[in-house]
Amino acid sequence: MDKPRVLVVEDEEAIRVGICDVLTFHGCVAEGVGEGNAGLQRALSGNFSLVILDVMLPGLDGFSICRKIRQERPHQAIMMVTARGVEGDILEGFQCGADDYITKPFSVAQLVARIQALLRRARIQPAQTFLMGPLTVDAQRFLVRCGSESVAVTSRDIDVLSYFLESDGCVVTRKDLLRDVWGYQRVEAVETRCVDMHIAKLRRKLTEVCAVSIIETVRGSGYRYVAVTE
Repeated sequence: MDKPRVLVVEDEEAIRVGICDVLTFHGCVAEGVGEGNAGLQRALSGNFSLVILDVMLPGLDGFSICRKIRQERPHQAIMMVTARGVEGDILEGFQCGADDYITKPFSVAQLVARIQALLRRARIQPAQTFLMGPLTVDAQRFLVRCGSESVAVTSRDIDVLSYFLESDGCVVTRKDLLRDVWGYQRVEAVETRCVDMHIAKLRRKLTEVCAVSIIETVRGSGYRYVAVTE
C-alpha cells in the first residue's frame, strides 16, 4: 500500500520539522512548507492524503488557505493547528471547511491520534446519493439539495449525515460520532468540541437550502436524526 502523503504548512521551523519527523516515523511521506502562499500552491498542485495548516502564517493565513483548498478540492482532509484556543477561532476553522483542529501546545500522542483518524477517513470512498427527508445528499458532487436549491458540503459532512441516517432515529452520542465518524479509538481520552462545532456548522449549511431541521439536540445525550418531510 502506498504511504499516505501529508503536507505540513507551519512557519515555525521547529514545529514543522517535528511534525514531519513524527509523520515519517509513523509511515507517512511528509512535506513541510513555511509560508502561506507557497503552502496553498503546493496543496493544490500535489496529491496529499492530508493537509495540516497552522492558522498564523506569513502571506496567506490558514483560514484563507483552508477556504481555497475546500473550494478546489471538496474531498481534501484538512487539519488546523492553532495557538489560539478561543472558541470563535475554532468555529471559524470549521466554517472554513477544516475536518479537525488541534490547539498548541499539544502532545505527540494527541497529534498522532488525530492524524491517524483523518487518514483512516481519507481512505474511505464516499457513498452514493441518498435521501434524508426533503434533502438529497449527493456524495459524489459534495452537494446537498432541497428542491432547486443546493449547498456545498465536505466529505466529513456527508459522513455525519450518512451516520445519522443509519441511526434510524436513535440518539447518537458525541462519543459515537468521535469513534465511528472521526475514527478515534479511545474516545474516553479525547477532549475536543469538534463534534458540537461541526454539527453547528452543518446545521447552518442545511438551513441555506431548507427551513426544516433534520438534526435535533437531545439535551445531555447527543443528537438525533428526525425523518421529517416538507
